[in-house]
Amino acid sequence: MAKELRVGLIGCGFMGRTHSNAYRKLNNFFPVEHRAVLKCICDVNEKKAEEYKNVWGYERCDTDWRRLVEADDIDLIDITVPNRFHKELAIAAAEAGKMVCCEKPMAMNVAEAEEMLRAVEKAGVANMVWFNYRRVPSIALARQVVDEGRIGRPFHYRATYLQDWTIAADVPQGGDALWRLDAKVAGSGVTGDLLAHSIDTAMWLNGPISRVVARTEVFVKERVHVETGEKQPVTIDDACMFLAEFANGSLGTFESTRYARGRKNYNTFELNGADGSVFFDLEEPEYLQFFEYTQQQSGKKTESHLTGWRKIHTTNSEHPYMSHYWVPGTCIGYEHTFLNALADFVAGIESGQPTQPDFRSALQTQKVCDAVIESASKGAWVETRAE
Repeated sequence: MAKELRVGLIGCGFMGRTHSNAYRKLNNFFPVEHRAVLKCICDVNEKKAEEYKNVWGYERCDTDWRRLVEADDIDLIDITVPNRFHKELAIAAAEAGKMVCCEKPMAMNVAEAEEMLRAVEKAGVANMVWFNYRRVPSIALARQVVDEGRIGRPFHYRATYLQDWTIAADVPQGGDALWRLDAKVAGSGVTGDLLAHSIDTAMWLNGPISRVVARTEVFVKERVHVETGEKQPVTIDDACMFLAEFANGSLGTFESTRYARGRKNYNTFELNGADGSVFFDLEEPEYLQFFEYTQQQSGKKTESHLTGWRKIHTTNSEHPYMSHYWVPGTCIGYEHTFLNALADFVAGIESGQPTQPDFRSALQTQKVCDAVIESASKGAWVETRAE
């Protein structure tokens, strides 16, 4: 008989939908011992919570997160609310003995993230931060390629994460829908929202980032705040570019903006090494591009007439996660990255091997984000202290 994993999810926004879908589908695709049970959905908006309960099949809804955290029939607290609430909720959940899964970025800053880490480690509860792009099969295959030594000594890493949804000057800031434009709620702009993903992926593939030098820009200086109706200064970063030095000696460039007209969720990376390169583009998530210069089997240079970028369609059962889905040639989507992450988390519970990225791992990404913001303010190189 399957063990129950009784879930209490806090937040009825976009991320709440992706996580709820993952819990609903977990046991349809992954043969884990635990069965996800949607016990309670919590949101300060009672109407939204009731709608979520009905749509996603939660047993009940609540508007008091404290009552949810203390409930005896909850094993896991999943946090999908704006960033400024992450610390308080995660610490309370850990102190109540609950497992904690938290949306990214982990916190508003390093100090908060360190408090959260201390809380989960003191309580000894399983924890994870939802950096879901690690679970794109193509990105997981890139990690496999690196681990197999097919890149060789790394030289360059470059990443972009581009969107265009805040270009219009009449887009307001704040409130339920646009809290990402309010620094008091989000902590930072594209650095925490978008580049946190790029940084996590980069360090997963290429190791710690040692130091950074950054430049940020706010293109629209004032926006009407939803809650006050008055124009207020915009204090988040609309765009961010930074140079990075990795601990392994390679160099990195990172660019993110919400002002790239025509780009909706353009997330790419390329890693170049002595023996090969990999490239990924989220707009074609079912492909990983691979350039092989040195054949691993023979140790010899690939024959010149056969060199060139190889576009691997990552839908075979041999590719990461794909044995759980469809026949070769058929693709999975964005929502499956959360399902894959949840499956890894549950497998970690069952094996006793902590799922990555846990809070300790996500803290390293937070350190780089904070260093980027500090560097942009100072106009100088800043050490990250990432491990």
